[in-house]
Amino acid sequence: MLIELSNAIVSLPERDLLTEVNMHVSQGEFVYIIGKVGSGKSSLLKTLYAELPADGDKVEVLSCDLIRLKRKHIPALRRRMGIVFQDYQLLRDRTVADNLDFVLRATGWKKRAAREERIQKVLQQVGMADRLQAYPHELSGGEQQRVAIARALLNEPEIILADEPTGNLDRETSDHIIALLRSVCDQGTAVVVVTHNLSILQSHPGIVYLCKDGRVSEVTEQYNNPIVPLSDDVEQEVISIDAKE
Repeated sequence: MLIELSNAIVSLPERDLLTEVNMHVSQGEFVYIIGKVGSGKSSLLKTLYAELPADGDKVEVLSCDLIRLKRKHIPALRRRMGIVFQDYQLLRDRTVADNLDFVLRATGWKKRAAREERIQKVLQQVGMADRLQAYPHELSGGEQQRVAIARALLNEPEIILADEPTGNLDRETSDHIIALLRSVCDQGTAVVVVTHNLSILQSHPGIVYLCKDGRVSEVTEQYNNPIVPLSDDVEQEVISIDAKE
């Protein structure tokens, strides 16, 4: 089990957002986290990569007990996962190659030739090998997100955590990004996606968890049927879901 939460608590400094979080993620699973604005879905993701403190009966990620994890051990945990943000978070004054090289050097890759080989490989994987020397401002939103996914893949993570990876993209580009993440998942990496875009759940089915009323519950059958359209009740439930907490 890569992620195992039992009665976990997701909190901001001033209040608890979720108090009954029960979920698990295994190798090669593609998981969605959905919910209305303010329901705690992005904060749950931040808890998984130790940006927010963890509490509850059990909060384990990659066999690390996040409740007792010391701050000095967080960087080692994050090297085993890839994180994809809605706003890409690329360094604007550096080329695509330099953005990726920065991460490799920061995570202990000493040999330049090895770094260059790894950069070329992940860019080929996301279809961006020909934009090696481009700057972020020269790329479309979809291209920037592909680079962000390439960055997340650099250290061959066991888990990718993606927070609204299609939030700033049009429908067609969003579909390409989710298809790319699915291809990564098909190679054995677990992928967890926070999203408000429910149409992708039907075109790219996965396991679905819903943040609602302070709880997290699995609702795969209810939200994730690629054949039967979402019911009117479900449409009404999610119409106010937004890209940000």
